[in-house]
Amino acid sequence: MRVVTDDGDALGVMDTRDAIQEARKRGLDLVEIAPTAQPPVAKIIDYGKFLYEQKKKAHEAKKKQVTVQVKEIKFRPGTDDHDYDYRMEHARQWLGEGDKVRAAIAFRGREMTHRELGAKILKKLTVDLGDIADVEVYPKMEGYQMFTIFVPKKVSLEAKKKAPKPEPAAPAPEKRERTERPKPEAPAAGEAKPAGDEDEIF
Repeated sequence: MRVVTDDGDALGVMDTRDAIQEARKRGLDLVEIAPTAQPPVAKIIDYGKFLYEQKKKAHEAKKKQVTVQVKEIKFRPGTDDHDYDYRMEHARQWLGEGDKVRAAIAFRGREMTHRELGAKILKKLTVDLGDIADVEVYPKMEGYQMFTIFVPKKVSLEAKKKAPKPEPAAPAPEKRERTERPKPEAPAAGEAKPAGDEDEIF
């Protein structure tokens, strides 16, 4: 097998026994890291440290994964406007968070003869969610349910990530107080007016 050290130094192709002895001499373990390679590759390393690093890498990879959930809203053929709006707002919230939404119409008994009522509700929902969602599965029957599945629009998700933060409002300009000029005192009787002053005409 081809043997390398923890520092990446290649020790060349060695017999398995010789490789184990070399690892023991260094106080470390011999770990096979590429069993399908020709010849197989083994690394001289602290096995406990190796397991810790593998676990850490797996944890980091899991953190970066985006988990998409499918959440469901249910209607009846006779759902009123208030209940419809309530469920539709929940769907908007979930789609905004990046989840898929399954909208289902549940039929009971004779309601199965009025499937057009369920189709009408799903059509209205498609229009109301059209700004943030695309249809992944168009309305179809499954047993006593008619359902459709919505997915978030990629454009709306990217726009949400790139949306600039609102800038703080500029402070209002300070108001300047108006100062009134003192009115000139009227001249005493018989006293001449200063030059340039004339009587105002109203």
